[in-house]
Amino acid sequence: MIQIAPSILSADFSRLGDQVQLVEEAGAEVLHIDIMDGHFVPNLTFGPALVKSLRGHSKMRFDVHLMVEEPEKFIVDFADAGANHITFHLETSRHAHRVIQQIKEHGMTAGIALNPATPLDGIKYILQDLDMVLLMTVNPGFGGQKFIPNVLPKIQVLHRHLEQTHSSCLIEVDGGINLETAAAVAKAGAHILVAGAAVFAQADPKLAVAKIRHAAVLIKGE
Repeated sequence: MIQIAPSILSADFSRLGDQVQLVEEAGAEVLHIDIMDGHFVPNLTFGPALVKSLRGHSKMRFDVHLMVEEPEKFIVDFADAGANHITFHLETSRHAHRVIQQIKEHGMTAGIALNPATPLDGIKYILQDLDMVLLMTVNPGFGGQKFIPNVLPKIQVLHRHLEQTHSSCLIEVDGGINLETAAAVAKAGAHILVAGAAVFAQADPKLAVAKIRHAAVLIKGE
């Protein structure tokens, strides 16, 4: 089952609440919230206060993507703010298993993100503890970037491994998702598609969600 996760990084912040409501009405299951610290990535976004302000206005699953150094320092604050899931970058942590356990101890599901050039080998011994793996199809830091097609084989390899091991871990893909690339990543084995500009930069975000889902579902034959 394909899930669509609109990314508020591309939303109109002057009417953020309305835009979140629009994509929820369109059937989006997940709200993707990019947290950047200006150190791990060259951009600075928002914090737990924004998550808390939106929590009371949406029933969507809040998927917090920490693009920050020392992600363990942010877990409690985002849990208290109402996050359902936290993903952190393998590239930022020397003790990934410990961070995963901390996330789960605070009642959330846990994921690890890999940049386009980061191989899958780094999650080999912790994959069984993960609820999700986020594969970046752009270099993180800014919305609206061009999709990197060289990541498609990585999605395929991970998907095959999860099937062979009967794992319930999900694959999320983030970066450059549009109607064309949505079909490609769904065919490769992705379960959750993060879409920013392809949703919020469109005249009708509700219709955009429906079109992306249709493109992904059509290629998978669901």
